[in-house]
Amino acid sequence: MRARVELPFARSARSSLGVEWELALVDSDSGDLRQVAQTVLDAVRPDHGGDHPSIRQELLLNTVEVVSGVSTAVGQAAADLERAIAEVRTVTDPLRVELMGGGTHPFAHWAQQKVTDKQRYATLIDRTQWWGRQMVIYGLHVHVGIEDRAKVLPIARAMLTYFAHLQSLSAASPFWGGSDTGYASNRALMFQQLPTAGLPFPFERWEELEGYVGDMLHTGVIDQFDEVRWDVRPSPRFGTLETRICDSPSNLLEVSALSALTHCLVEHFSTLLDEGRELPAIPTWFAQENKWRSARYGMDAIIIVNAAGDEELVTDAVRRLLVELAPVAERLGCAAELDAVNVILRRGASYQRQRAAARQHGGQLDAVVTSLVAEMRAGRPL
Repeated sequence: MRARVELPFARSARSSLGVEWELALVDSDSGDLRQVAQTVLDAVRPDHGGDHPSIRQELLLNTVEVVSGVSTAVGQAAADLERAIAEVRTVTDPLRVELMGGGTHPFAHWAQQKVTDKQRYATLIDRTQWWGRQMVIYGLHVHVGIEDRAKVLPIARAMLTYFAHLQSLSAASPFWGGSDTGYASNRALMFQQLPTAGLPFPFERWEELEGYVGDMLHTGVIDQFDEVRWDVRPSPRFGTLETRICDSPSNLLEVSALSALTHCLVEHFSTLLDEGRELPAIPTWFAQENKWRSARYGMDAIIIVNAAGDEELVTDAVRRLLVELAPVAERLGCAAELDAVNVILRRGASYQRQRAAARQHGGQLDAVVTSLVAEMRAGRPL
């Protein structure tokens, strides 16, 4: 605690929403990754200069991130993302480049990918070396506004009890470098190799978080708080709790469904705190095991659901959760989007659909890219 630094938490409207969706840029003909992100960003840059508010650069030149504005409902955020994608396509379509969701590219080789020319990314790669260069991965980040800083860490701990639900539903990275990894979400386990990534520490008081950040700054592990890349983390700059659990979905329907589930969970926990009720929690070792199980088995994961160690098939747990959150979704105006989680339950998660596409085409992984691109165009699972 000697190195503790003050970490102000911005004011934000309760249960306001922001969504960030990382997308791969792939060649229309070969299906391989294309390094054209800078071309896209240059083309969409506002006339007055500066960065585009809804289209951002990422670590690698094969990636763009589309970002919603601050929204009051999931439908509003989804509309923002749809507009941003349409603008990106005005640049990528003439280049014969497609947008692709999914936690990883099925066959592209990491060593051939180029890093964005920016100091923060050069510093990351210089420090993390081989593991940093391996980060050809794509995720979905959901910010939910929290009006009182005292709520942030309790809600973050409670979110870990539903980590496996979100990761199993969103799992979309079974292939890596041309091989089936045997995992539903290979991205989840790759990303945690970075030094400040993975599950958060279970801090109970904000001062403990400030002590951690102070120590990390003092020892040179990070230069700013944004370099703490936990799966669930406070975002003091925006006044939100940010979840970074999900693989990048292949279509807007799944983005909306997963965002609605996250939105409802945070609002549900906030309401429980208002009522003076205790939030659910599980030991850190159970949370870690649930992350591994959902990454490995996806929709077939048997997850640990409480501190007593009781277990349940994740899809059964999701169905019960949807019933519990239905009144919350009505309040937030996202009942239809939350109900879309049932589409994932019926059609299978993305990793299952990707494997089906590969089987149907004799194991050819370019067919997987074709299926992911088609779902992106359709805006729903196919």
